[in-house]
Amino acid sequence: MRKLKVQVHMSLDGFVAGPAGENDFIFVTGGKDPASFQKVVELAETSDTILLGRKMTGDFVKHWENVADNQPDSPEYDFAKLLVNMKKIVFSKTQKNISGRNLTVENGDLATVVKALKQQPGKDILVYGGASFVRSLIDLKVVDEYYIIRTPVAIGEGMRIFSGRTILQLQSADAYKNGKVINKYLPV
Repeated sequence: MRKLKVQVHMSLDGFVAGPAGENDFIFVTGGKDPASFQKVVELAETSDTILLGRKMTGDFVKHWENVADNQPDSPEYDFAKLLVNMKKIVFSKTQKNISGRNLTVENGDLATVVKALKQQPGKDILVYGGASFVRSLIDLKVVDEYYIIRTPVAIGEGMRIFSGRTILQLQSADAYKNGKVINKYLPV
């Protein structure tokens, strides 16, 4: 069975985005670290499908397609090509069509669709967000692995992915020169 893996950036005070969905806190400290970026690439390489919530899809697609199409000298170029070429499924209750390469929109019941996807052959399934979408997956108890990238910044207020008590078991913690820590957790 395929695993559903969630990867999110999180502030020290537990927010994955600011109140209006801002994610600028991700870039505030320490700059980019090639080793932490390589860990993100390796995680993506274990997957062949990306799940996204509707609200974050436009910016996600625009950014990565732009890097893949127009920035061959970017250190993110190969990663961008990987993401652009992966199958992407966007879950939406309101939209039937969203533009993007290798992207389809799913309007069906989230739990039913995700459980069916996990039964299909292939590599694992990676979830990048947004916050309310990830919270829905957590509440449905369909997440198999969490990769929480802790950024050494407190933002004071914002969006969370956990809506109640959630007990997780730490599997690994990798600290990087830029101050970020990537924690891998499994649900208990």
